[in-house]
Amino acid sequence: MKAVSEPQRVVAHLLAPDAGIPNHPRWPLLVYPGAVAIAGADPAAAFEALFARNGWPPAWRDGVFPYHHFHDNAHEALGVYAGEVTVQFGGEGGVALTARPGDVLVLPAGTGHKKLASRGALGIVGAYPAGQHPRTGTPEASSIARSRAAVARVPLPGSDPVHGPGGPLFAHWRA
Repeated sequence: MKAVSEPQRVVAHLLAPDAGIPNHPRWPLLVYPGAVAIAGADPAAAFEALFARNGWPPAWRDGVFPYHHFHDNAHEALGVYAGEVTVQFGGEGGVALTARPGDVLVLPAGTGHKKLASRGALGIVGAYPAGQHPRTGTPEASSIARSRAAVARVPLPGSDPVHGPGGPLFAHWRA
């Protein structure tokens, strides 16, 4: 189990605020298709090792909540190790994307996400930059003005969760 060699193709989606979901005002959602080769009895371990090595300690193994939510005080990396998931990012006016085993999605603080569907036994590793501890907000329970202000205070991470310092994240996210 190892990361696919560079150059890594990265797909970026800049998401506008949408009904109570702040999204990030400058930094796009990033998709790293096929970032990790899936193999072995515990494919999640490859994502956990990769994220930890790059300063994004793995925090959980699970799926994606089936309702719109966001983290206004932390960025998030999602590594798909099993199954397939379609997620609505950015609220109802955002973008629906399907992620497969080996894909990594990197959500800047404020990015709304909601599971629309999944196939197979879904497995995702979630990670946050070192020192960031996510607070989950929902459009119904959060003040959009307060959430936008919180998102603006979240600093640029020190490292790309897939490629480390100087990775492609920094071509898309600038201070």
